[in-house]
Amino acid sequence: MNKCILSVLAVFLLLASGCTTTTGLGSGDANTRRNSIDANVDNALAQLFRQVDGAERMVDLAKGVLVFPSVLEGGFIVGASHGQGALRVDGQTVSYHATTSGSIGLQAGARSTAIYLLFMTDDALRRFRNSSGWTVGADASVTLITVGASAQVTTTTAQQPVIGYVLSNLGLMAGISLDGTRVTRLNL
Repeated sequence: MNKCILSVLAVFLLLASGCTTTTGLGSGDANTRRNSIDANVDNALAQLFRQVDGAERMVDLAKGVLVFPSVLEGGFIVGASHGQGALRVDGQTVSYHATTSGSIGLQAGARSTAIYLLFMTDDALRRFRNSSGWTVGADASVTLITVGASAQVTTTTAQQPVIGYVLSNLGLMAGISLDGTRVTRLNL
């Protein structure tokens, strides 16, 4: 890759780090990082429940919920994203994870989004938990709930193995794909 493009991407990611509302994810000991991630997951779930009709019911129906409170995306032609989050089963954190993705195409700028992956079946959750690394689109398809979705689609959507929400400060995002997003376990 061109060194100029990589430099520009690094600058965008650095600038975008000031856009996130999460704190303490890159510093301190493992206990501090776990506590920080858990607090940010709590806040992200509360925001989802406030902004999206039917989301709380969907989370209640899920066998497990993977939440990335702040996925930082930035790019100039070449883009990248990264975030840290937690997998919760029965409302309790069972593991911590990182997500990364990359893209090439017409893009410029930076943003922060929250990503929620709901494992609706025991099999989908088991496959995720047993993987050494998991990629959306390769290891599982994710049915995204987008703008305009509400509790009326709950029964149809809940039948999908993995569903997802992508939330910005303005609400649910449309026209987005998570395909190629990689999730790996953090050793915390």
